[in-house]
Amino acid sequence: MAQKSNKRYGAWIIVGVILVGLAGFGSGGLSGNIRNIGTVGEKEVSVTAYQRALNEQIRALSAQFGQQISFQQAQAFGIDQMALSQVVLLRTLDNEASTLGLSVGDERVFEQLRSTPAFQGAGGFNRETYRLALQQSGQSAAEYETSIREETARTLLQGAVVSGVPTPDAYADALVQYIGEGRSITWATVDDAALTAPVPGATDEAIQTYYDENPAEFTLPETRNITYVWLTPAMIRDQMTVSDEAVVQLYEQRIDEFMQPERRLVERLVYLNQDRAAEAMARLDAGEVTFEDLVAERGLTLADVDLGDVDQADLGAAGEAAFAADPGDVVGPFNASLGPALFRVNAVLAAQETPLDDAAPMLRDELATEAAREFINDQADSMIDLIAGGASMADLAERTDMELGTIAWTPDNAEGIAAYDNFRDQAAIVENGQFPELYDLSDGGIFALSLDSVTPPTLQPLDAVREDVSAAWQVQRRQQAVMEKAAEIAADILPFTGFDTLGLIAQTEEGLTRRSFVEGTPPEFNDTIFAMSVGDVEVLDAENRAIIVRLDGISAPDLTDESNIAQRDAVGTNAGSGIAQDIFDAYVTRLQQETGQNLNQATINAVNAQFQ
Repeated sequence: MAQKSNKRYGAWIIVGVILVGLAGFGSGGLSGNIRNIGTVGEKEVSVTAYQRALNEQIRALSAQFGQQISFQQAQAFGIDQMALSQVVLLRTLDNEASTLGLSVGDERVFEQLRSTPAFQGAGGFNRETYRLALQQSGQSAAEYETSIREETARTLLQGAVVSGVPTPDAYADALVQYIGEGRSITWATVDDAALTAPVPGATDEAIQTYYDENPAEFTLPETRNITYVWLTPAMIRDQMTVSDEAVVQLYEQRIDEFMQPERRLVERLVYLNQDRAAEAMARLDAGEVTFEDLVAERGLTLADVDLGDVDQADLGAAGEAAFAADPGDVVGPFNASLGPALFRVNAVLAAQETPLDDAAPMLRDELATEAAREFINDQADSMIDLIAGGASMADLAERTDMELGTIAWTPDNAEGIAAYDNFRDQAAIVENGQFPELYDLSDGGIFALSLDSVTPPTLQPLDAVREDVSAAWQVQRRQQAVMEKAAEIAADILPFTGFDTLGLIAQTEEGLTRRSFVEGTPPEFNDTIFAMSVGDVEVLDAENRAIIVRLDGISAPDLTDESNIAQRDAVGTNAGSGIAQDIFDAYVTRLQQETGQNLNQATINAVNAQFQ
């Protein structure tokens, strides 16, 4: 339309290459005589390894963007350098492992071969399958088995470097202590109803001062004056002809939508076995627990057990009983796909039957709208031709079904055509004199636009906004008075003072953590209460009101609680892994500095050229 606009290296990578191929590149990708792009220490860096790394990096980038990325685009992201760094790093480790005498025997290699699915036959590892797979990838058995030895040696080397890193228990304890520490508070709000005197009106001097100190409030944004043409399905829908047969056909295709059987809103609580489910049902019948209690016992929420609206067939063995139950009833246990379960019926949804005559207007509109989209799509090429021929916005409106319009567009304008995201995107970047293009709209419509002029941000004269300035000053002064009143009240609050004795409606919160959110409080609320000492009272600005908060208590986290133990273990594990990775990175950096590299840039360029 719009112009019809944890690193893991080793044998498994090679096996993946065997399966998907080298995207047109063999081991002799340049010529029969050039097989390496250089050396790292005593190790050669093969052309095949570099090609394979490039392919992997390009495929990963393409998956990230959701479309195939060309080599030129990949180069712009530095993918070729990343691939080269990857193979050089691997060969640096291979060279060090060889220097240290790290290697594995034939038995270990054969174990790897036997466990590779690509080499399996009907009776397990098959040498002929192995030979053919290697032949397809352009490798010899010696080359592939050497790669297994080197990958295993690299793993041993890395393990030797990072093994023995202790779990940073002190760090984990401190972090869990920090995260889980709790606060108990009492707080209340103060608004302008607490003021004992009215806020005076703004004087001319106050208005002038506020205007001078807050120019951004009274500055009009940049305005882009745009002429546009557009055509949407809604504009021409009434001109589309829709046959009665098409309406009937669409109705029949969507009959399940118009003829819905009686349904139920149901929750399902699954148990591991029949005995546990029956025991839960007995407790429920005896009134010992509620359904909510049973859900909580399983460590679940009601959202976890909600099936939504279902028909009788959806419930299987529980269907008949559930459809005979009243809202609020629990039935079961019945066998479900996940095991024996209890079912709670929350509501009855009556059967819905919409006859053809009632559904026809809606279906006709849908078909007409789709026809309008197809019409616009068919006409787009001719409109593009007109634009290419120099047609102006007015010409397009005169010679096509597109409608002409103008707009003084700002980022705050979201009416009419400016309600479409794509129009706003283009309006924000169109330049004066830019050659027009045809763009899509989200509903299947199209548009083109041209920039007529740009009005820069403009500070409005005081006389034009005097009432707005006066109102803004009044709001500011009222909030100042509210904050002053709140500070006056807060001065009388002691550690055991009841907020109600001062005319405040108090709220209490227990066990707040740094991750807690208290509705109705400003963003800095948590930071404030965690910086307070017990008994402290603070007043916070909450825009149109004030908040008085007193810190009543500080509680340490229960480090024997399962969730805190799990969090501590996770923090310790993650931190330990991070330390180990940092140690390994530092080791590799030093190793690369000490290992000589000799890379042939001309050969590397030749490999790159094959990807273009």
